[in-house]
Amino acid sequence: MSVLIDNLQYANWSEKIFRQMREGGMHAIHVTIAYHEVFREMVLNVEQWNRWFEQYPELIFMGRTHEDVKKAVAENRTAIFFGFQNPSPIEDDIGLIEICHALGCRFMQLTYNNQSLLATGCYEELDTGVTRFGKQAIAEMNRVGMVVDMSHSADLSTLQAIELSSRPIAITHANLHDWHPALRNKRSDVVSALTQAGGMMGFSIYPHHLKGGTECELSSFCQMIADAAERYGVEHFGIGSDLCQDQPDTIVTWMRNGRWSKQTDYGEGSAADPGFPPHPKWFEDNRDFPNLAAGLSDIGFNKSEVAQLMGENWLRFYKESFVPL
Repeated sequence: MSVLIDNLQYANWSEKIFRQMREGGMHAIHVTIAYHEVFREMVLNVEQWNRWFEQYPELIFMGRTHEDVKKAVAENRTAIFFGFQNPSPIEDDIGLIEICHALGCRFMQLTYNNQSLLATGCYEELDTGVTRFGKQAIAEMNRVGMVVDMSHSADLSTLQAIELSSRPIAITHANLHDWHPALRNKRSDVVSALTQAGGMMGFSIYPHHLKGGTECELSSFCQMIADAAERYGVEHFGIGSDLCQDQPDTIVTWMRNGRWSKQTDYGEGSAADPGFPPHPKWFEDNRDFPNLAAGLSDIGFNKSEVAQLMGENWLRFYKESFVPL
């Protein structure tokens, strides 16, 4: 059986979802445990996950290395890998990077839409690139085995992070800008630089990132993946669905506004629809993950390529990325 990995989800976690993971055959999922949380608040989220690991040991366990994915396959469980969508948990303390890694964090975005202490987010008018702190943070992340994630970062910052990092970086959840020109989707020069440097990109099924939104057809999504594979190499891609299953619309406010804004920041949505858009019918929860394999096969990928895209590429990346230098 091929390994199945979704390299980004932010669901409203519950026993129901954990059981759906098993029904879908999921072996590993990278989960967001921080948007705007500072260090102590992030620790509270780790505590909550520890309780879930204790409550549902037959379903989930904490993942730290690629070997845990193999363990998940052997034991029919799901390995959970932690990640941050903002560097807020490290505050202004570079020493917290190593501590966060020790707590299980394996991915950290340098920005979430806005300018951070490390780099520029994709919603800023001016992209000033990676900051002085950001350069040192990248080096420290490289040292301890924490992946640099530029999913919500602006183009110059992303290109600089690729060049500065001594290890391949990731864009865990985004699509091709020339397929659907959402601000968060990635332009060809960025994808080219990422893949030439050995990096990984996870394709997103969040409706605002999809051509046609909720009505996007599976065939269109898979054709985009086929185009990316032909242009840049199939070995650089996987899935980072950005599944936000069962989340209330109030969570969108936290994601977009944090504490920085008194006004509603509609971000990738619109004033008419500021909440979560419905997921496409072909991917509403983890039980639908096998639909992607069928769609990729239908579009012309062979069995080996489908296996790469569904998880084997991420597994290789985990093996190369999660251990200290």
